[in-house]
Amino acid sequence: MPRVCQITGRKVQVGNWVSHSKRRTKRTFDANIFTKKFYYVEEQCWISLKLSAAGLRLINKVGLDAALKQAVSKGYCNWKDIKVIGE
Repeated sequence: MPRVCQITGRKVQVGNWVSHSKRRTKRTFDANIFTKKFYYVEEQCWISLKLSAAGLRLINKVGLDAALKQAVSKGYCNWKDIKVIGE
């Protein structure tokens, strides 16, 4: 499973290691992705999301329902990709 935030779409980026002699070799910058459970009030259930720290701040700012609707409209996740816990 790729490490992609379901709210912001943030994923691994590619860059360079730069040594003291300025030689460059490829490396990856991993996104800060973790799994978090939320209580989804509109559906009266618990859901599990894989999100980044920026996604968590967005949920705190605009709310869970608005953040999910925004992510689905931008194509970062589908409603069927959201894992429902203990339905």
